[in-house]
Amino acid sequence: MRRKIVIAILLTATCVVCEARLQNGGFRPRSRVSPEELSAQTTPYDGRFAFVRLRFDSPPAGYYYRGLPAWAHGYPRAETNLMRIVTDISGLKPRIDGGAFALDDPDLTDYPIAFMTEAGFWTLTDPEALAFRAYLKKGGFVIFDDFREDEFRGGGGWANFEANMRRVLPGAQFIDLDPSHPIFHAFFDIESFDIIPQDYDAGRPQLRGVFEDNDARKRLIAIVNFNTDVSNFWEFSAAGYRPVDESNKAYKLGVNYIMYGLTH
Repeated sequence: MRRKIVIAILLTATCVVCEARLQNGGFRPRSRVSPEELSAQTTPYDGRFAFVRLRFDSPPAGYYYRGLPAWAHGYPRAETNLMRIVTDISGLKPRIDGGAFALDDPDLTDYPIAFMTEAGFWTLTDPEALAFRAYLKKGGFVIFDDFREDEFRGGGGWANFEANMRRVLPGAQFIDLDPSHPIFHAFFDIESFDIIPQDYDAGRPQLRGVFEDNDARKRLIAIVNFNTDVSNFWEFSAAGYRPVDESNKAYKLGVNYIMYGLTH
């Protein structure tokens, strides 16, 4: 219990520090990611853990947010802030800058955890499907976040994501998760999904998993945050848009996902 109290204080203190940095000119929200940041897409491997994003070709409709391709919504601030939290509360000492990789980039296999946003706009080629399948079967773990049924924007929603994942893993099944799964206890104990903050998504988030050999007793190889945008709270935790407590809850999920992916 004492450990949980200390960690909760650290999370709150870190967000307060982030807000102070915002007032002093750091972490200031920008209208868009600079061309330089989008062009610096890969991170040379140096032995440290780096949390990397997956990039893909977006259809025109995927550019609805700040003129960015769908894969880059929130990039790189969401993962940068999450890695600062991981640095402050654990001994992992990750790289803060993770970069973004194509699914068929051979260097992706240097990074055990990958992250994708807006899978409703995800387009997939056959070479990417084969390479991503190899990545997951070799032990890779992927976090999908920030997508929903948004046909009004031109996104494909769950159907697009499911079709692509079944090209990657033929016969893949998507299993609804509950808070008893070990991923929700990999660092923090998350006893209820009621803690998941919702910003602009209507209804309840749906957390699903893809397991090795479709066997829920085996390794979880992908976690799918559907109808929610957990990383939105990482991205804007320093902006004062939402209560600090909501950002802390979103960070708890992110930290657990990282720790599970590194230990399974």
